[in-house]
Amino acid sequence: MSGPNVHRDARHMALAQVGAQGQERIAAASALVVGVGGLGCAAATYLASAGAGELCLVDFDAVDATNLGRQVLFGPGDIGDAKAAIAADKLAQQNPAIRIRAITDRLDESALREAVAKAHVVLDCTDNFATRFQVNDACVDAGRCLVSGSAIRFEGQLAVFGPDYSGSPCYRCLYTEADESLLDCAGNGVFAPVPGVIGTMMAVEALKFLAGLDSPRGTLRLYEAGSGNFHSVNIPKRPDCPACG
Repeated sequence: MSGPNVHRDARHMALAQVGAQGQERIAAASALVVGVGGLGCAAATYLASAGAGELCLVDFDAVDATNLGRQVLFGPGDIGDAKAAIAADKLAQQNPAIRIRAITDRLDESALREAVAKAHVVLDCTDNFATRFQVNDACVDAGRCLVSGSAIRFEGQLAVFGPDYSGSPCYRCLYTEADESLLDCAGNGVFAPVPGVIGTMMAVEALKFLAGLDSPRGTLRLYEAGSGNFHSVNIPKRPDCPACG
């Protein structure tokens, strides 16, 4: 591997599990990050710094003062501006060798499916079940790897799904529309570093997938910041799942 990033990527290429071939796979890949909040800021930062060839950042929201404690790509001067555009500008400065595209409009189902189909891996960093279900369904239909994360209070969750859904679960096997009433961080708070922990783990899983490394499927990983503990539970595939069943 040669080029302007050969020194930047040297520590990746020194890893037996990644090497030059794995880093070339990362550099040739496209990642879609849906949601550029606390999770998305952390995940996109490491995808960019690690040399993912193309990043597409999707978020129709604007930076708010309440975001600044945990959404580390933004500062007071960014309040009122589009999150995806600000994040894209800052990540392009961080790594000019990659391609970054910002989508600041709310995507309808057709546009979302088109964006998912163009990506090699999709990171769902959103904060509502309706969007998570839409992203999941698009990934199942397109056969794309989905890395899903969430954070609230002192708790975080992470799971990796696909790209082969024939014998493994999807996000709808874990949650259904009945779970729409689950609490959100706006009303219940979130400990500032927790989205960063989960978002970084999401980048780990996405980069492992892009480099051709194995990742656990069908497992929900849970993080509790108060105790500092991680534990995992299996996600059974639902035979009646409306997306992958």
